[in-house]
Amino acid sequence: MSDKIKEARLALGMSRAEMSRQFEIPISTLEKWDAGIRQCPPWAEKLILEKMERMKKDREA
Repeated sequence: MSDKIKEARLALGMSRAEMSRQFEIPISTLEKWDAGIRQCPPWAEKLILEKMERMKKDREA
């Protein structure tokens, strides 16, 4: 997984399973991103990070 996505996920205290449910991404895909076997497409990474930033702001509010 992009280090940025992984860092954002961990900052939210979100497990891979939670992220899988929230974003409808298979856990196996998240595992492959984490291991560097596959990379998240840049357009998807941008959307995921934007959503995670909104989630972070909502939690802080």
